[in-house]
Amino acid sequence: MTNDAPPRWDRMMQQRLARGEAAALGELYDRFASLVHSLAHRVLDDDGAADRVTRDVFGYVWENPDAYDPKQGSLRSWIAKVTHRHSVQRLRQDETRGEGTPEEVEAKVREASAAARADYIVTSMPAPLRAALELAYFRRLDYRQAAADLGVTEDEARRRLRLGLQLLSTAHHSSRSIPPPGYGRAL
Repeated sequence: MTNDAPPRWDRMMQQRLARGEAAALGELYDRFASLVHSLAHRVLDDDGAADRVTRDVFGYVWENPDAYDPKQGSLRSWIAKVTHRHSVQRLRQDETRGEGTPEEVEAKVREASAAARADYIVTSMPAPLRAALELAYFRRLDYRQAAADLGVTEDEARRRLRLGLQLLSTAHHSSRSIPPPGYGRAL
């Protein structure tokens, strides 16, 4: 399966959801439930809360299929943004019930958002970039060793690592503006 659904599939899925086709929701859930749950868990660090956010996100998508605008990007990206918003909202609710100051809550939200964004970036990047980063990070290989392992030139391995790291660096920068830029109708 590819990381992003084709735009035509996205438009057709939105139309099916707008017509109230329950089978469309099932297909959407099958395709994106693991993404939604993992992003929610990354922000909330709680399986039960991630389960609730997953239900909330798919409930929102079912009730508001027109909130997705295919001109703004892929359905996968939109669902990830909806998940992020729902997760951050739940985190803020949970934290404000605790003992943390508003500044501590916002710092925790920023940290969790950056981590969730990094996870999403890694899972969404093309397989060659992801493979190079995994070799460098998990197996601690330098670009020469990664090139040999991947069967590519050293220049290509360096390019993949550089591009992968550049993409990951956007995770921190994007988390500074919580919530992320608007997308479709407001939640």
